[in-house]
Amino acid sequence: MIDHSLYKEKSIQGRYINMEAIQPCFAKLPFPLLHIGDSVRGVEINAFKLGQGTKKVLMWSQMHGNESTTTKAVWDMVNFLQSGEPLAHDILKECSIMVVPMLNPDGANVYTRENINKVDLNRDAKNLTQPESIALRGLFESFQPDFCFNLHDQRTLFSAGNTNKSATVSFLSPASNAERHITPPREIAMKLIVGMNTMLQKYIPGQVGRYDDGFNDNCVGDTFQMLGVPTVLFESGHYPGDYEREKTREYIFLSILEALKIVANDGVENYKTGDYFSIPGNRKLFFDILIKNPEVVNPVIEKGYKVGIRFKEVLRDNKVIFKPEITEIGPLEGFYGHQEIECIDTKDFGFTPSQQELIDLLQKIEK
Repeated sequence: MIDHSLYKEKSIQGRYINMEAIQPCFAKLPFPLLHIGDSVRGVEINAFKLGQGTKKVLMWSQMHGNESTTTKAVWDMVNFLQSGEPLAHDILKECSIMVVPMLNPDGANVYTRENINKVDLNRDAKNLTQPESIALRGLFESFQPDFCFNLHDQRTLFSAGNTNKSATVSFLSPASNAERHITPPREIAMKLIVGMNTMLQKYIPGQVGRYDDGFNDNCVGDTFQMLGVPTVLFESGHYPGDYEREKTREYIFLSILEALKIVANDGVENYKTGDYFSIPGNRKLFFDILIKNPEVVNPVIEKGYKVGIRFKEVLRDNKVIFKPEITEIGPLEGFYGHQEIECIDTKDFGFTPSQQELIDLLQKIEK
């Protein structure tokens, strides 16, 4: 296993990563930037190329401004590829890798999914109404990649199948038509995912999921797959206790390098399409906090019910705060909590300040 700590870009950490935060990363690059366009607010969107090989890979991160884990992993990848390690040498010899580390700088700055016009760029592939969408499509057409890596984050609610294990990493080979046919480009993407999953199972067994493949021709991945380029969706999910997604960052870093290694070594055909469907589909089985016996705190809650709480991510003073919100009350059988709290006699429990915030939430529940 590659020692991620040796290549981790220490200048960027946590969940809030904007264009200002990655300027030191740009400044360290020993090669020129490619200006591919500007955001709605006039922020430059830049790309850069590593390697001189014939196998062309295009990857982009932070299409959704509040999905920053893959941006961190991309810069870790850049550090590794400049390390002189044998694998780095082989990848750079065989591949040309075009990287857009932040496609949506306006959204990243205010920590929103959409761009500043409140348009989801991943639903703008067909109409191309936004300058950021046009910039990516222009780069796609000029670079003419052989593979595309579409880099994202997913919410903490996803489990890897019908289990109590969170989907720390999820993948998708997008459909290229409503019938979800396994076209040749889609099959190649599936095999590439199988290769990454084979590696990840050694480190996070049971924590890899398969994202829903419902077809939407406005989605960038679906569109690029339709255009004949094998496209892989990466989703950075929750690792237990890792709300800053620094551990997930490591697994995305390893996944990207594994995919590049497979591409560099012409190893796609070493994997079977059928194994793609063995990866469990994502299920929405997790709350951030699951409270048992909440009637101890508030008697209006029916006995036997549980309270499911999910965090809302709020940007405050350039830091992401996780604000608890009640999302479901009921038996909640088959659901899990990343943290589970059982209420007992409130006089003796000795609540911490964070627990007291939950108690205050419970006490506000009315019949």
